[in-house]
Amino acid sequence: MKIPDKLKAAIRQMPENKKDQLLLRLVAKDAALVDKLHFQLLEGGEDPRERREDLRVAIGASLAESSRDRYYTPGYLLLDLRHWNARITEHVKATADKYGDVELRTWMLNEAIRLNGPMLARFPAHRHRSLTPYLIKRAAYLLKLLPKLHEDYWLELRDPIEAFLAYLHAGETTAYETRQAGVPKKLDEI
Repeated sequence: MKIPDKLKAAIRQMPENKKDQLLLRLVAKDAALVDKLHFQLLEGGEDPRERREDLRVAIGASLAESSRDRYYTPGYLLLDLRHWNARITEHVKATADKYGDVELRTWMLNEAIRLNGPMLARFPAHRHRSLTPYLIKRAAYLLKLLPKLHEDYWLELRDPIEAFLAYLHAGETTAYETRQAGVPKKLDEI
């Protein structure tokens, strides 16, 4: 919504303490803005590596704990991946961490596959009906973001991304849909 010029002028004329109160009330209503301001003002706003590492630890612990559950299914894995994907999005919005966006998502997907490979192999293809398209969309998203990163990051991310692509192309339940979606087998094919 556009603020009329008269209202802008009236707000500028308000006493400082009233403007501060109003600003604090407005900021408190937007959790993403609070997180971004916390990162910029209290954490220095320079280096998102510590936040990225904290998020990686939380994701790893959660995925490891879930993978030990004997009732874990591809559907539950999908719920976990969506949850952590949203947390990564929040991290990226707060920190503008483009490298972390690709690196964390790639790591999360590879870790989920590593920890849950035996479980995924036990279930028939129809039980992967919602997980497979999600994994393919994540691959397409990563391949879209990768060219936007500096070339030096490509070297670091090449092996993990290609490992994820190899899983999609070799998987009994994912190979056909991956080929149909046009997801390449190697980064050289982009």
